[in-house]
Amino acid sequence: MKKSILYLLAASTLALTGCNDLLDKDPRDTFTNTPAFWSNANEVGSYSNGFYSFYGSASSFYFNALNDDQASPDFADWDFTTIPNKASAWNSRFTNIRRVNYMLDGLKTSTLPEAEKTKYEAIGRMNRAWVYFQLVKMYGDVQWEESVITDLNDENVYGPRNDRDEVMDKVLADIDFAIANLPALAKDKTTWSKEMALAIKSDLCLYEGTFCKYRTQADNGKAADKARADKFLTECTKASEALMNGKFSLNDWKPNASGKVYTVYNSLDLSNNSEIILYNNYEKDVKGHGLCDFTCSSTTQNGITKDAVDAFLFKDGKPLATTSLDKNDAAVINKDGKFSISKFLSNKDKRLSLLVDSIICFKDHGWIRNEPSPNGPLPAETTSSTGYTVYKYDNPQMEVYYRTNTTTNYTDIPLFWYSVVLLNEAEAKAELGTITQGDLDKTINLLQKRAELPNMTLNPDADPANNMNVSSLIWEIRRVRRCELMCDLGYRYWDLVRWHQLDKLDSNKYPNINKGANIVNLADKSKQNVDGNYLLGTTAKRTFAAKYYLYPVPSNEITLNKDKIKQNPGW
Repeated sequence: MKKSILYLLAASTLALTGCNDLLDKDPRDTFTNTPAFWSNANEVGSYSNGFYSFYGSASSFYFNALNDDQASPDFADWDFTTIPNKASAWNSRFTNIRRVNYMLDGLKTSTLPEAEKTKYEAIGRMNRAWVYFQLVKMYGDVQWEESVITDLNDENVYGPRNDRDEVMDKVLADIDFAIANLPALAKDKTTWSKEMALAIKSDLCLYEGTFCKYRTQADNGKAADKARADKFLTECTKASEALMNGKFSLNDWKPNASGKVYTVYNSLDLSNNSEIILYNNYEKDVKGHGLCDFTCSSTTQNGITKDAVDAFLFKDGKPLATTSLDKNDAAVINKDGKFSISKFLSNKDKRLSLLVDSIICFKDHGWIRNEPSPNGPLPAETTSSTGYTVYKYDNPQMEVYYRTNTTTNYTDIPLFWYSVVLLNEAEAKAELGTITQGDLDKTINLLQKRAELPNMTLNPDADPANNMNVSSLIWEIRRVRRCELMCDLGYRYWDLVRWHQLDKLDSNKYPNINKGANIVNLADKSKQNVDGNYLLGTTAKRTFAAKYYLYPVPSNEITLNKDKIKQNPGW
């Protein structure tokens, strides 16, 4: 094994981490690496359940403040501004690859029926593909490992990093094997399935295709490669279309009897949700999280930015610069003395009113979300760094105790879901130049209809805010993606990376990514951090440099492999 994971046990017994707060599975903590172990279906199944920890949890939402959608009161700078000696982002993923490879190697000694061995190989290779995809996004070139090497004298121990394109080709081969050999999704949407593999392929191929289209030699270490981009974008459409076969559909966002809309983000039960491909199951008094608590407690929230709010279209389907509707975003003092943006929200994309509250709240002007949980008191008074609070994940159906503690929230969490597939399909075809109006109607316009917006056409009007040097169509498709997935799973950060637009996180050049709500009607602004009439989520500044397209390789890795491992550009 190459140095990155030599610190793991190389003997026959390997200690595994638990599933933490992830999918409702119960992996073994240890295993004995013998042919007998890998020949026992229950043992292999239990071992593979540990791979669920590779995916997101409730903490994957809202808490990713390194973007232009949220402003943390504590300021979210680049993940690394100096080179670390060690980094969990590097080590933990190589640990997970080794865990997968133990199973893949063990299956070669197994006496299980061939069909069963092939299924578990597919599970292993799908998970290896996912982990390598994350590593390549962060570090670019990384060592490719497809078996466990326990001999410390093996010449491969101190090997060089493999070219990132070579690694992503192997990732594609792994995910294609998984798609060909995993069973179709049955009733349980917390289990491995062909559809999950297709969703992963849709994501990673869109990423790779657009990254290779827009990358530059100067900033990314490799020049753009149209042929490679087209190959992966085409593979993205194949995977996406395989999921667009009627098995999944969008939820309609209709209000319930109390007038509230519940989505994939704040549901107590996603097991039968038509939009879900894979979700993370939480249960009352059994397994909980704290996502709801952080969006309805006294802790100052990571507020939504003015830049993000301005991205949402108005109900006439037009952006801020060209709409004929009232675009006054000033918070108005209502009869309760609170600062309301209800009128403003009524003119905007429905997604915005599902994302944020209609009352803005900030220092010395807190607010209690006026939705008491059943049979209990109200939650705590809330404030936000920008005034805009995040409602998207809260569910007032839960009693206050369960809603306002960091380990008791029990809303289910989506990991792969249908709206992302539709977004991927539309963007890939637009980047390929093959998109038709029919394609838009089967993808983006389903999302626009749900958001109560007019249909998108192949030739949308130009938006003066388009600062990405792309066509109006691609700009608008990117807008829909941003608004649909705001605060979700770190999508926005990695979208900016793959579009070669990471400079949009430079708050010196783009000050609206630190601004929040318009408080012109507040009589005394002297106690607030403001820029004119707009709240400032933070006064700290984030400056972009091209080196941030890649994370720095931990210095310890280079020290041990100094003849073969070099640092990433700019670090």
